[in-house]
Amino acid sequence: MKLNLGVYLFDAFAIALGVSLLLTGCNHPSQYQAKAGGEDLPADGPVRYVKVIQQTLPEALDLAAKVQADPTKIVRIFPPASGRVLSIDVKPGDHVRRGQAVASLSSADVANAQSDYAKANIEAERATRTMERQKVLVDRGAVAEKDYLDARAQADEARAELARAKQRLDMLNVSPSTTTDRVTLVSPDSGVVLDVSAAPGEFSKSLESANPLITIADLNTVWIVGDVFEKDVAKVGRGKPATVTLQAYPGQQWSGRIDSLSGALDATTRSLKVRVVLPNRDRRFKPEMFGTIQVEAGAHPALVVPATAIVREGNATIVFVKSAGKPEQRTVTVGQTVDGNVEILTGLHARDEVAADGAELLKGGPPE
Repeated sequence: MKLNLGVYLFDAFAIALGVSLLLTGCNHPSQYQAKAGGEDLPADGPVRYVKVIQQTLPEALDLAAKVQADPTKIVRIFPPASGRVLSIDVKPGDHVRRGQAVASLSSADVANAQSDYAKANIEAERATRTMERQKVLVDRGAVAEKDYLDARAQADEARAELARAKQRLDMLNVSPSTTTDRVTLVSPDSGVVLDVSAAPGEFSKSLESANPLITIADLNTVWIVGDVFEKDVAKVGRGKPATVTLQAYPGQQWSGRIDSLSGALDATTRSLKVRVVLPNRDRRFKPEMFGTIQVEAGAHPALVVPATAIVREGNATIVFVKSAGKPEQRTVTVGQTVDGNVEILTGLHARDEVAADGAELLKGGPPE
């Protein structure tokens, strides 16, 4: 009986001790619970607060742009004569040299031009011999001088016709000594093949065709062409510094200057074309690449906070402000980012203290 009473008293003491410890734990929440509940944060916690400051920020104008080849350095190769395409010797992206063969075709026009040249050559030789014979006769008084002058005029006409026939062969890139009807097209300048619009076996109608067989461009320099809206025209001007970025090369930028503005406003978009010319020796810039032209358009005072203070929560942008020693959530509107600082357009005042480091740990606290 005494043993059972002792066990009963020990169990009662253990129960009382457990209840006491439980009540003590409820009255002293953990450090994490204090953060989540908005209690004062310990001085040595992971959250660091900094003051909102005001500073002068450069005002930048971002213009949507794309890369274009210099139109004055684009060569469109049309066949000089109608005929059937025999071969296309290049493809888009190939680098070609001046004088390099790029295509060939078989043309009846070439055969006709060769025949005309042969006839003109025979007639020129005959007329020249006749003129020389008349010259000898007139010197001896055997014929009238008028006969000699007529022979010389005929010789001059024959030589002119021969020169015309020879020029036609030169335009077709055909040698007078050949008898083939094949014409070879060569590149008139060095560059990169942008487009090929024909294939072997197709029939080409010479200069009557609206589409060139091959388009070649010199891409050693390129144009970066952007659109500036009418309301921002006063902020840009020829010679103004500009920075170019391209979607194809994130994190990289190129410096240049506004080379020119178009002379007329686009009636549909109400914008002007802005051009920046950049060197492209390594061929990194490809026509039709999208990018941005950033133009410095002055400066303005602004409130800024470190970029680490900005927290994205759905469609909202928030910061945590120290208010009476507690973190207070506020929704803000942000502007541009400069050197790791973010411009605050609305939601904060100068000398407010915001959580710069550890702001993510405060998510889930009490709303404003």
